[in-house]
Amino acid sequence: MAALTSRHKTLAACIALIAASCRTAAAAPETDNPVEEIVVISSRIPESLRQVPTSVSVVTETDLEAHGNLSLTDVLRQLPAIATSNNGGAGKTTTLRIRGEDGFRTLTIFDGMRLSDPSGTQISAPLEHIMSSGIGRVEVLRGPQGLSYGADAGGVINISTRQNGTGLSGGLDLEAGRYDTQQISGNLGGGNDKVDFFVSGSNFSTAGFNTQTADTVLRDRDGYDNTTWHGRIGFNFDEHWRVELVHHNVDGDTQFDGCYLTSTVYDCRATYKLNASRAAVEYKGDGISQSLSYSTTDSKNEDFSAGVSTFTAHGKLDRWEYVGSATNLPGFDLVYGADFEKDSNDGKGRDNKGAYVEYLSDFSKVWHFTVGTRYDDNDDFGSNTSYRLGASYLYDLAGGDTVKYKTSYGTGFRAPSPYEIAYNSGPYTYPPASLVKLKQEKSKGYDVGVEYLTHRNLHLEATYFNQEIEDSIFFDLAAYSGYLQDTGTSKSQGIELDAELGVSDHLDLRANYTYDDSKRPNGLQRLRVPKQLANAGLSWHVMEDKLHVNLFYRAARDAIDQSGSKIVQLSDFDVIDLTTSYDFTGNLQGYVRLENAFDEKYQEVTGYNTPGAALYVGVRYRLGR
Repeated sequence: MAALTSRHKTLAACIALIAASCRTAAAAPETDNPVEEIVVISSRIPESLRQVPTSVSVVTETDLEAHGNLSLTDVLRQLPAIATSNNGGAGKTTTLRIRGEDGFRTLTIFDGMRLSDPSGTQISAPLEHIMSSGIGRVEVLRGPQGLSYGADAGGVINISTRQNGTGLSGGLDLEAGRYDTQQISGNLGGGNDKVDFFVSGSNFSTAGFNTQTADTVLRDRDGYDNTTWHGRIGFNFDEHWRVELVHHNVDGDTQFDGCYLTSTVYDCRATYKLNASRAAVEYKGDGISQSLSYSTTDSKNEDFSAGVSTFTAHGKLDRWEYVGSATNLPGFDLVYGADFEKDSNDGKGRDNKGAYVEYLSDFSKVWHFTVGTRYDDNDDFGSNTSYRLGASYLYDLAGGDTVKYKTSYGTGFRAPSPYEIAYNSGPYTYPPASLVKLKQEKSKGYDVGVEYLTHRNLHLEATYFNQEIEDSIFFDLAAYSGYLQDTGTSKSQGIELDAELGVSDHLDLRANYTYDDSKRPNGLQRLRVPKQLANAGLSWHVMEDKLHVNLFYRAARDAIDQSGSKIVQLSDFDVIDLTTSYDFTGNLQGYVRLENAFDEKYQEVTGYNTPGAALYVGVRYRLGR
């Protein structure tokens, strides 16, 4: 056998770390069993992981601070089965792919508000504009299992801001570093039995770097500015009734390369404005919960080429949503709901009405089943019925350890966005796209997995996934004629390995590895989907827990892209980030973060540069924590 390259040795090391976790578990300290962690993303009600048959990842506030990255996407990319691609730095178009599926097939929710942007090409969340400041928790549901959300094959990302208890708490962060990057962010929250609130704000700016390798004319730095405000307030009228109001505002300004005027130019600018609001009334009784909410998002995009406005788009999404649950039924729980959504792009839009019900078994401590169905009626594409099945089995070992077997199967659909339809019938399209009448995509997928969980802070998980999409829609990158549709079935199948281990009171390890064989109907690999992803993390805390050192490694292998009609191989890469923080007092912390420590040169999208080694220094003050 030929000798392994250094890159493949690194991947092997990550897998070895997962295997080593099993051998060293006996040295780990005693903690609560992680199978009891509560998540809400799977079925819209709180469930312990022992009941959840779907594949869920959780990022806590502690995780976010350990990573330190200013962009939320840079944190999420280190979870199992998540790959990202970025067009040249902060604020540039960013796509997150779960299990190989394009980002517009993934739903992103922020404190109950859908961040889907109808003014974009495909109704997806503009992840490049979501900063990590103020976020307290993220749950990620992998696969086509978003029955109650109406989401499609990619999954669901549920973001929650920091939850405060009684009293007052908050913080202020100041950070600066390479590329003339600066951020100031702060938050304040508090409450009592009757009212609670949380407000946060951040101002981020960077001069950036030259976005495109093709820019040999200006060779300028392409910067980004972002101002984000978020507020949430809740009123508890009594032990049963609660009203909550949320508002989210983003103002982004991006410089980039490769736009068009009379020819290709490299003096390009884009502005993005988002106003999103939600109002909800909730009732919680004895075994009964009900929630009725209205949310609206208003987004505006404008592009400039050499100072001339060349493109504008205005998107609006209005949504009514009812969610109910009954948990005191004999041997089972029910979750049910209905929603009405209207999205529009420059005034042209459509309605979608949906309703769903899901059965969750509660008759056994070891067996758990879910069965659910959803009905949607879309103005443009008629009715659709989707469903989800899931099962899990818990096997308790001696000493309190648990083995969990799980499987789930789900279906979904995605109607072409108003922009896709309008573009293909507009003045800028031509054959072959102008000859295509777009129809909806249909998806289905299943996974089978096993988890090993212990009281000794050890969690091991292995999952096989297999999912398909019929008639996948994509943009014609060869002739730029418009949107085309793959006739046939696109497939993604592979394995996910995940491990977390508390080696001692001072050292924690985690690692994950994903192999994803993702193909189009013609058998060719999907663009920008690495076949192999690996991540590893080490967290070391000493000196009475004042000094924290966190090291993160990520790697990608075997990804391709398209340049005109040519398929190109993207370079494999390994990136190491290092963050170190020290608590000077109980409230004041200083930190240093080194991203891409060894200055790895790589591309996630052909022709677009990525950031080199960058050092950032910051100070963080915490009130009441």
